[in-house]
Amino acid sequence: MTKSVVNKVKSIAVVLTAAMLFSCTNDVKEVRDFLADKNLPIGEAYNINHKHTDSGRVDIKMKAPVMFDFSNREKHPYSEFPKGIKITTIEKNGDSITVEGDYAKSYRNTEVSEIKNNVVVVNYAQKNKLLTDQIYWDQKTHYFFTEKKFTFYTVTDTIYGTGFEATEDLKTWWVKNQSGVINIKE
Repeated sequence: MTKSVVNKVKSIAVVLTAAMLFSCTNDVKEVRDFLADKNLPIGEAYNINHKHTDSGRVDIKMKAPVMFDFSNREKHPYSEFPKGIKITTIEKNGDSITVEGDYAKSYRNTEVSEIKNNVVVVNYAQKNKLLTDQIYWDQKTHYFFTEKKFTFYTVTDTIYGTGFEATEDLKTWWVKNQSGVINIKE
């Protein structure tokens, strides 16, 4: 080929490449809508090790192998943790509470999380431990509740039942249908 033909081919290739680049003008809203329509997350994160600080003091630690971000949902944006989650809250006095489960979904607008499958909630200072298959955690009111079967351990008691409610620190709790031996002070 002659030099002029090679230059013409190169020019055509440059013009076509430039046209392709400028024709791709999807805006952010179109991409979000596409992902929402296909029920795809807008973001994914792996091997999460998040630490939240308040005034230089770590007060929350969260670990999760996978997180899917569905914040592109208009009515109910949420984050999904399909391979489990572990959250530890640390009080100023050093007390800590751990919440973990094999699956979790956290809704942004309501600030309610659903944690399922092998759920364990532990208050290390009080030595209280809750085991259940599903729990809802209302972060606004700092409250746990479930209608599923549970086992609740205190220093002196082991309580079995169906339906449980408690403050986030497991210090105050209510049992709906229970069995087991409970020591009562008269």
